[in-house]
Amino acid sequence: MNDLLRSFVRALANAFHPRMLWLTFMPFAVATVAWGAVLWFFWQTLTGTARDWLDGWALTSAMYRLFDSIGFSSLHAVIAPFFIVIMAIPLIVVTILLLIATLSMPSVIKLLTRRQYASLEMRRGGSWYGSLGHSVVTTVVCLVLLVVTLPLWLIPPFFAIIPPVLWGWLTYRVMTYDALALHASAEERRTIVRRARWPLFGIGVISGLLGSLPTMLWAWSVWLLPLFPVVAAATIWIYAFILVFSALWFAHYCLHALERLRTETTAASPPLSGPGAAAGLRISG
Repeated sequence: MNDLLRSFVRALANAFHPRMLWLTFMPFAVATVAWGAVLWFFWQTLTGTARDWLDGWALTSAMYRLFDSIGFSSLHAVIAPFFIVIMAIPLIVVTILLLIATLSMPSVIKLLTRRQYASLEMRRGGSWYGSLGHSVVTTVVCLVLLVVTLPLWLIPPFFAIIPPVLWGWLTYRVMTYDALALHASAEERRTIVRRARWPLFGIGVISGLLGSLPTMLWAWSVWLLPLFPVVAAATIWIYAFILVFSALWFAHYCLHALERLRTETTAASPPLSGPGAAAGLRISG
């Protein structure tokens, strides 16, 4: 717990560094332009398809009857847009995560190395291409799990449990590789992930819970459709900031764990003995 709290405080202090704030801009700009274009040009098509699909659900019919009974029949019109927003959020966040993991994370590690981990030897157990491949494969697995569990999202309490769990797993898998790619060997990275799997997963889940806060803005933007583009852009930047903070948190925790692992390895190494030790003593004498 001390390591989690220590790395959290250090990440929070670094998150407002001008360099870190700048690193949120590129993922924000790319995700905003790409997804803004998709939602702008295909909004009517997407909402129409969602409406036709939802109308066949018994749960949707029950919701319509509930709205009618309390005098809010006009809420029928927001169900399909709300569903599109709910579906778009994971895809947008995953886009930002991949951009930060492949483009921003190296800059995060370089800044931390220069400021706080300058003495840590670089063993380069990962590469940019390895990071990209690892991120893509992990993301595909997560999206498959998302689709499989999607029907449960409409059932309490699963809608509050499944997204943070999936996000925690995805974030910890992607961020851990990138946090250790430059400094750790492949074996050291596997050892740290094996030993600290649950704390790393916990960081991912907490990051997922933090990432759920901007979702409230998405929901309100559906009710206030004229403000949707503005709110959407602001929300995407908030996601980018939270993910850069998460990258810092993972980096601090993993690099500190690597320092401790190497200290333990050095302490556990057997002392030099035999003829070599005697020769060393004669030379030093």
